[in-house]
Amino acid sequence: MKRILVTGGAGYIGSHTVVELLNAGYEPIIVDDLSNSKEEVINRIETITGKRPIFYRVSLLDKVAFEEIFKKEKIDAVIHFAGFKAVGESVLLPLKYYDNNLNSTLNLLEMMLKYHVNHFVFSSSATVYGSPKRIPIDEDCPVGGVTNPYGRTKLMIEEILQDVQKVHPELNVTLLRYFNPIGAHPTGLMGEDPNGIPNNLMPYITQVAIGKLKELKVFGNDYKTADGTGVRDYIHVVDLAKGHIAALKKMEENPGLLIYNLGTGKGVSVLEMVHDFEKANDIHIPYQIVARRPGDIDACYADCSKANKELHWHAELTVLDACRDSWNWQKKNPKGYGDE
Repeated sequence: MKRILVTGGAGYIGSHTVVELLNAGYEPIIVDDLSNSKEEVINRIETITGKRPIFYRVSLLDKVAFEEIFKKEKIDAVIHFAGFKAVGESVLLPLKYYDNNLNSTLNLLEMMLKYHVNHFVFSSSATVYGSPKRIPIDEDCPVGGVTNPYGRTKLMIEEILQDVQKVHPELNVTLLRYFNPIGAHPTGLMGEDPNGIPNNLMPYITQVAIGKLKELKVFGNDYKTADGTGVRDYIHVVDLAKGHIAALKKMEENPGLLIYNLGTGKGVSVLEMVHDFEKANDIHIPYQIVARRPGDIDACYADCSKANKELHWHAELTVLDACRDSWNWQKKNPKGYGDE
């Protein structure tokens, strides 16, 4: 297994995974329509690894153009990141999310079956657990009760993949349920570059640190947690990227369907994250407590023992590492990837 099609490979997690693929001797082929990423990322990947990945600016919804890639390139496996991912926007624009996220995956599956590509790694999310029945969350924890259309597309795609895998046993499918990715590449050349006001905590903190935003809004301090703020499992994006390499290696055994949580197994509150960022970078982060966001849960962190044991993978980097790397990225790239 050598040549890996990476959909959404210019995005935040996708680009870091492409770097790890190149470092591990794979040949990634990026397909990305750049609707939420910049082409400059391809240059940065080349600077970091010394190798330039193949890149197609194509939407997975454009079946004709997308099929050309399958005709032209020999593809051994697919890692599927492409999709819209802003929770709040998905509530306001559900049709946009269902159309894009579901139909792009259906087109991808159709091509994989037609061209006999039998290895599929799916970028899923802990959001599929809804309000979790137990914490830490293991893979047998019931899914469902998802509170927004974005999360529902992740759960629906998981169900579609399981249905298809049942009738195509030659297809190996690995569902990777991410917890909360943070951090940036240690070189400071790649990181999270959200459009508009960030939805995620870390880019919000770094934009306050650099003066782009006045203060951090902390959504709610009346949760059932030690300091009242929401608790999440924050995993460094480089550790997360390496989890995909481990999943590809596992699929060489032709295991059929596999499901893994990728997190650290530790819960960190919003205020703990703010204090860790201040400690790591010696910068004060002003914040204001505001009302809860609808759909946010008290706490969510992973039991990753299955991935530790079966994939021989575990998170090695700390929240402090992620705080340092995120600030290094933001400082070196105050406008993200800019308008290049």
